[in-house]
Amino acid sequence: MKDEERFSMPGTEDDIEFMPLITLEEEENTKQESYSGTIPILPLRNTVLFPGVVIPITVGRDKSIRAVREAHGADKYIGVLAQFDSAVEEPQFKDLYSIGTLAKILKMLKMPDGSTTAIIQGKARFKVHEFVESEPYFKASVEYLKETEIKDDKPFEALVLSIKELAGNVIKLSPNIPTEANIMLRNIDTPSFLINFVANNLSIDIKDKQTILETSDLRERAQLVLQNLESEVQILELKNKIQNKVRSDIEKQQKDYFLQQQLKTIQEELGQSSSAEKEIRSLRERASKKKWSKQVSDHFDKELSKLERTNSMSPEYGVTLNYLETILDLPWNVFNKDKFDLKKAKKILDEDHFGLEKVKERILEYLAVLKLKGDLKSPILCFIGPPGVGKTSLGKSVAKALGRKYIRMSLGGLHDEAEIRGHRKTYIGAMPGRIIQSIKKAQSSNPVFVLDEIDKVGIDFRGDPSSALLEVLDPEQNITFFDNYLELEYDLSHTLFIATANNMATIQPALRDRMETIEISGYSVEEKVEIAKRHLLPKQIKEHGLKPKHVALSDQMIELIISDYTRESGVRELDRKLASVMRAVAKDVAMNEKRNANLTQEDIVKILGVKRFDSEMYQEDNPAGVAIGLAWTAVGGEILYVEAMLSAGKGNLKLTGNLGDVMKESASTALTFIKSNAEKIGVKAEDIDKFDIHIHVPEGAIPKDGPSAGVTMLTTLASVLSGRKVKKFLAMTGEITLRGKVLPVGGIKEKILAAKRAGMKEILLCKMNEKDVNEINSEFIKGLRFHYVNTMEEVLNAALEPAPRDTSVKKVTEKEKEAA
Repeated sequence: MKDEERFSMPGTEDDIEFMPLITLEEEENTKQESYSGTIPILPLRNTVLFPGVVIPITVGRDKSIRAVREAHGADKYIGVLAQFDSAVEEPQFKDLYSIGTLAKILKMLKMPDGSTTAIIQGKARFKVHEFVESEPYFKASVEYLKETEIKDDKPFEALVLSIKELAGNVIKLSPNIPTEANIMLRNIDTPSFLINFVANNLSIDIKDKQTILETSDLRERAQLVLQNLESEVQILELKNKIQNKVRSDIEKQQKDYFLQQQLKTIQEELGQSSSAEKEIRSLRERASKKKWSKQVSDHFDKELSKLERTNSMSPEYGVTLNYLETILDLPWNVFNKDKFDLKKAKKILDEDHFGLEKVKERILEYLAVLKLKGDLKSPILCFIGPPGVGKTSLGKSVAKALGRKYIRMSLGGLHDEAEIRGHRKTYIGAMPGRIIQSIKKAQSSNPVFVLDEIDKVGIDFRGDPSSALLEVLDPEQNITFFDNYLELEYDLSHTLFIATANNMATIQPALRDRMETIEISGYSVEEKVEIAKRHLLPKQIKEHGLKPKHVALSDQMIELIISDYTRESGVRELDRKLASVMRAVAKDVAMNEKRNANLTQEDIVKILGVKRFDSEMYQEDNPAGVAIGLAWTAVGGEILYVEAMLSAGKGNLKLTGNLGDVMKESASTALTFIKSNAEKIGVKAEDIDKFDIHIHVPEGAIPKDGPSAGVTMLTTLASVLSGRKVKKFLAMTGEITLRGKVLPVGGIKEKILAAKRAGMKEILLCKMNEKDVNEINSEFIKGLRFHYVNTMEEVLNAALEPAPRDTSVKKVTEKEKEAA
């Protein structure tokens, strides 16, 4: 049983007299009264009593009953302390707050259910000095706390008025508080009692009420009460606003329903059709013109009959109507007629893209077979290559050449499987997947569908979109593609899917297996010059409001921009640089400044600034222990240095430069090979164990890994240990084995183009990579000399300069030892 039920006294209205509010005289008397230092203590849960406030409490615990009766039989004074935790049935001293209120027992009542109710009034605050007894009830020695008096203080008076006004607002906003409480509130003239009265009736936690009670300064106490009142007013206003909105919405729905029923009845009397009937008739007419299968037709009729039975005011009506409209909007068995003029298709592809012969050849092959056979399941093509080489725009050209609709869907950052397969229509806001939405938008069942950035599809708790794409990109399965929203099978086998990606490694193996991969390598300088002349420059001149007479760039100036201001496999950065040049020209034209239309090197430097890239840095005469390797990245080929240095030690190998495990293993393999073949290479094996070897690959902030740096690691180690320099203008790539073999690697075209951009003259490759070099246009590799090797000994013979007559490993290492 609880010790306190605030203001809840059922069945006692006729048994007790009215308890008046405290008056000014009573407050003065309270201040002048003297109280005993040792008083009985009554623990209360769920409430805090404030001085001057009258509350009823129901006493149920044995100790509490004894304390109340003892105090009522004596001087009627009892100390009231709140419990920390209201769930504690038998509180101890530690369970009670140390500051409470001295209360006077005004009346004791015996309730019909046998319980005892006491009417108590707070008199003064006190602080427990010491608990002196716990049996038969709690007794404590207390110290009474004085109240501060504030007189003739305007800010304080304003504070009190604000409290009274906000308390009045709470009474108005609370439906459970009678309006008579407002009259009671207005009759309180004593500031301290007003603050205590309002604080006692706040709907806040016991802990917050206790904080207010423990605040000695009356002004601070008033501030706390005001803050809590403001919070309560805001909550009540928001609650009333929500209730009013809900009430008005329900009333509006009822009113609309009533009016709709009346309107329906009137229309029936006049022989008119309702809007719902018109919608259903329209759906049926549209369905009769569709070329769909019997399965789709039966399903549509079933859903339409369900719609007819549904009340037009029901939410289900809108969901079913949207679903049926989606089915009708899809291009069931609607196809664009393919253009089989292969010469015209080749011309379109050549006009839109320079180079890319392998890709164009594959597309023309597809068109040729389709022309001869008349029906062919569309292949799933995947263009793999660095950014900016025209993978996405190539899809648009394919659609143009075929005379089909073009759809592009970006998959970058896609995490939700429902984006592919759609949501079930039972969910609020459900919609078809993006595949079906795109087909619906194109209004054709055989578009060219570009799935852009397929290598950047994510995976999380919402599903795996790449697994959902397996059905889309499988010619044997996509004839019956199932969308969760549509709940029908849709034929995607006539759609030509073209995927684009930068990195094949990040594509799921099962998905990769379903696609025909076509690699699109980076462009050579010559190709970039042609692309700039044919496509980029005319586009930028037009976009900047210029005319061909305003600006002219020679091949040499375009090549200057490519070599000194860009370092990429594609042409996006070149396009941005040309845009910068066009902006500068447009400014001069707009300001009517005299200028030469033919831009010179000085003009380019003035517009674009000093050159950003310098190929001469790779052409320095490097010391022994430095070799140049070739690397492949997602943005094309790159040149990287591999440096080695000796220091006195015990033959340890140290690797730095943010290298991956595979590159570290390549270095260890190379060192083991050199140790086992030291005499052939011209190195003394015992000298290797006297020195530590440190290998570093610059640009340490960039992670590097892969097996293609094996021959570079081997050459670097052999060079530093033998004292023989690596040949100038030589770059290399290839994987090595412990048996002394050189294995082929990928990305050959990108690596060779990167070497040529850097000014290299010789390139060392595995013999098995010769076929990759033969596929490259001979014009692009003009001036390059290739060394094809099968063994690691051949690598060292081709890469290292002859040993100087007066130089040996011993002498070189002695110098290193002295320097160390």
